[in-house]
Amino acid sequence: MNGHVPHVPQVLHGRVAVITGGSRGIGLGIARAYREAGAHVVIAARKPDGLTEAREELLRVKGDGDVHEVVANAGEPEQAERCVEETLARFGRLDVLVNNAATNPYMGDLLDLDLPRAEKTVRVNQYGMIAWTRYAWRAWMSEHGGAVVNIASVGGIVVDPHIGWYNATKAAMLHLTRQLAYELGPRARVNAIAPGLIKTELARAVWEPREPILTARLPLRRLGTVEDVANAALFLASDASSWMTGQTLVLDGGATVLPIGVDE
Repeated sequence: MNGHVPHVPQVLHGRVAVITGGSRGIGLGIARAYREAGAHVVIAARKPDGLTEAREELLRVKGDGDVHEVVANAGEPEQAERCVEETLARFGRLDVLVNNAATNPYMGDLLDLDLPRAEKTVRVNQYGMIAWTRYAWRAWMSEHGGAVVNIASVGGIVVDPHIGWYNATKAAMLHLTRQLAYELGPRARVNAIAPGLIKTELARAVWEPREPILTARLPLRRLGTVEDVANAALFLASDASSWMTGQTLVLDGGATVLPIGVDE
C-alpha cells in the first residue's frame, strides 16, 4: 500500500463538509476524498486565487456533490461565522467540519519566542479551532448532529528542537478534542488526526533532502502522503466511526514506536 485512496462507496452522500485550509495539501486531499464519497464540499482559505484553482481541480473529481469556495482566515472568528452562514444558505446543512488550517510563524527555542508570533500561532491553531466548531455547532450540529475532525500533528506528543511552540498548540488541540467530545456529545462526535511527516509541497524543504534517511528508520519504510490523511479523515467523518469520539489517530508510519537508542 502506498497511501493511495481506494475506491470508496458514497459513504458521505448528501452530506455537507466544511474544510479550513482546503485549497492545498492535506486540506485539498480531504476535500477530494469527501467529494469522491458523495459529499458537498466547502473549502475555505485566505487566498482567493488558490481557492479558485482548488475548486476547479475538485470539480474534475468524479463525485455527485457540489464544490463551494469561501475566502476566510481561520484565525478570524467573524470570517468563520460568515463561512458557516454561507454554507447553510447554499446547502441547508453542515454535517462535517474539518479544522485543518494552521500556521507556524516561528521556528526556534521557546525562550526566544516573541509575543506577536506566539499569539498568532495560538489564535489560528487553538482558538481558530474553537471558533469554527462553535459556529458549526450553534448553526446546525447542536440540533442535527455531525462530526468534527481536527488535523493536529504527531508533534503534539513528541519533542522537536525547532518547532516547540507550534507543537505545543497541537498538543493543546489534542486535549481540546477530548474536551469538545465531552461537551458536544451525544449530538456531535469530535476526533483528531495526528500526522507525522507528510509529503506535501509545503513541507518539501523538510522531507525531500532527507527522505532516504527518514524512511530507512520508519517501520513502514515510507513517508506519509496526503491520501493517508484523507483516508483517516473520511473514516472519522463517516458512520464507520459512529461510536468513536474524543480520540486521536496517529499516522506516522510507526515513528513513535521506535525504541530509544536504535538507529535502524
